[in-house]
Amino acid sequence: MTAAADAPLDRRAWAVTRARAVAQTARARTGGLSGLGWAVLLTGAAALLVGRHYGWAELVVAGCVLLITFLVSVAMTVGRSSYAVDVDLADHFVTVGQRAMGRIEVRNVGRRRLLPAHIELPVGVGSASFALPSMAASAVHEEIYAIPTAQRAVVIVGPVRSVRADPLGVARRAMRWTDPVELYVHPATVSLEGTRAGLLRDLEGQATRTISDNDMSFHALREYIPGDDRRNIHWRTSARTGTLMVRQFEDTRRTHTALTVSNETRDFASDPELELAVSAFASIGLQLIRDDLELTALTSTSELRTRSPRLLLDDCSAIETTVVPDGVDLAQRVARAVPSASMAILVTGSVPSAAALRRSASAIPAGVRTVFIQCDPGSEIGLRTQGSLSVATLGELGDLPRLLRRLVAP
Repeated sequence: MTAAADAPLDRRAWAVTRARAVAQTARARTGGLSGLGWAVLLTGAAALLVGRHYGWAELVVAGCVLLITFLVSVAMTVGRSSYAVDVDLADHFVTVGQRAMGRIEVRNVGRRRLLPAHIELPVGVGSASFALPSMAASAVHEEIYAIPTAQRAVVIVGPVRSVRADPLGVARRAMRWTDPVELYVHPATVSLEGTRAGLLRDLEGQATRTISDNDMSFHALREYIPGDDRRNIHWRTSARTGTLMVRQFEDTRRTHTALTVSNETRDFASDPELELAVSAFASIGLQLIRDDLELTALTSTSELRTRSPRLLLDDCSAIETTVVPDGVDLAQRVARAVPSASMAILVTGSVPSAAALRRSASAIPAGVRTVFIQCDPGSEIGLRTQGSLSVATLGELGDLPRLLRRLVAP
């Protein structure tokens, strides 16, 4: 990838950067009074002052009770914590639906027994809480937890905080012990072994209609022009005609595939369409990488990393729909980002019409093999080909190998 390709996907970068910034800039120790705590303090002080001023014994007693409650609650949060906390994930990447487990190990590294506390562990947009018992010096407490993986995502786990609070919720004191870690929930994929003989083939090079003066595929003869390579002179023809003639060739090139998936909100009728599109996109990308073919992987807004299957899947985990501000469609994105592409595979939802896709394909340079794959869960395989443009319909991920076998490159 280029410098843009080395950068993580937009949503992943935002989520990870935000979590790390919070972890780095937040104080290790945080605490304070809740709204209830402030209410107890102010009400108690006011009741005590008013009661003493007017000689209302009942109000004085109420004020004293509230202030004593406040002081006891604050005292319950006082004390030095000396934990060593380790967060361990069984795997840092799983496939959607696959079981993901984690472990928290808390050790008292101090010399004194610690009072009970709670451990808070943010997991994605949710949070888990564990009760931490009173721990003697060098004691270890361990908790095992499961991470939801029903949806493709980049799940930020942590940072872990220990929390001391009173039962009434008047005061709270928290300490951060770890930095956040990332769990990648990869999209489901299907093996495409055997499809390379069709759409994904890359033999000695594919001839183009571009004429050059030096290549492997002979095209025609023309008159010699000063500056031409003398090694290309065809001496027999030159001797017969009395004029120097040189060979011309058709350019050949290795397949450079621009693989693109839309993440434009308006292209998808439902979330299952997006998941099918990302899974099809990832499956094709993995096969191209494993076959060591030149690949540029794009979304409507970002370039994905293709140095390894793992990096591609990591970035696929973060794809989500968005509104493209400049209105550039998928084909225009390919034409601008990968002008050297010899094949373009564009994966989108069911909303764009076939006519709209054909109009969109006009942005891609002539001679580039172009395939639109529309994802519509539950639909039958469909294929319409006109010249170098094919528009296919995919209803199930398991049908992708069969679809690609039908899309045989000319």
